[in-house]
Amino acid sequence: MSRYYFHLYNDVDVADDEGKELPNLESAIDWATTQARELAGEILKENGRITLSHRIDVEDEGGAVVATVSIRDVVRVES
Repeated sequence: MSRYYFHLYNDVDVADDEGKELPNLESAIDWATTQARELAGEILKENGRITLSHRIDVEDEGGAVVATVSIRDVVRVES
């Protein structure tokens, strides 16, 4: 298991100091995707809008950003 950190960049940037132990990078990206979708839903409920450029950066134990999950990548806007 490796520890990954999920730093949120939206209207207020939030650094993840605790991280989460996950088996691999794919699992970390899946976790970030779920969190980004939940965040988008909450923001939409509260504000009636979402900003597609908001993102979660996934950082490994060595401090390297190994993935970025943007709201625009995990939600589909249809008209």
